[in-house]
Amino acid sequence: MLELNSLTKIYDINSVPAVLDVNLKVEKGEIFGFIGPNGAGKSTVIKMITGILKPTQGEVFVDGMSMSKRPVDCKKIIGYVPDNPDIYERLTGNEYLNFMADVYDVPVNDRKERINKYIKAFGIESAINQQIKSFSHGMRQKLVITAALVHQPKLWILDEPMVGLDPMAVKTLKDEMKEHCKKGNTVFFSTHILEVAEKLCDRVGIINRSELVAIGTVEELKAKANTGDSSLEDVFMNIVKGN
Repeated sequence: MLELNSLTKIYDINSVPAVLDVNLKVEKGEIFGFIGPNGAGKSTVIKMITGILKPTQGEVFVDGMSMSKRPVDCKKIIGYVPDNPDIYERLTGNEYLNFMADVYDVPVNDRKERINKYIKAFGIESAINQQIKSFSHGMRQKLVITAALVHQPKLWILDEPMVGLDPMAVKTLKDEMKEHCKKGNTVFFSTHILEVAEKLCDRVGIINRSELVAIGTVEELKAKANTGDSSLEDVFMNIVKGN
């Protein structure tokens, strides 16, 4: 579903690469966790996957399609939750969701059903007709998550999606990620909450100092780090400190 080939991003020719030679494949039906320290390159990789940033070198393939050659076709099957929910504040929540449904050509009956499902699940139905400028950070995050799901994307990409969410919303989000993959779709998300990644992900990739330094199931990473029965947190610290 998602393939990164030698993905590299250099912002300044005289600077250290933000991302260097990342190679990765994520399969259909997989929840893939992307973890790393602040500034390691997580958001830069995600922005290249979604077509927001153009790679300096390398290529992104989404469902076999090249992002550089077929950007619109790739973006049609991606749902993206950015790390900061900056959205059109003068729209109401309902107007924003219908705008996003229009962008993805979602039929009226389908959008109504999906919007009602997700705003109820995330507990924002009472505020949905208010302007977004009145929403808290957490409510905006719930709205952006709903907007990313309204077209049922084959590839759902989330950048630190749990920041600002209350515990009930976090549980709802995790359940939805599992359900999304059961339908044969793919979830790729970055997080600093390693306990969530350990329990939720089929595989995890660790990026450090711009490079992908480890990838595998939690058990495979434990074996690589030689940390025995320890947690993903211990594995992460061991691998990152060793690179």
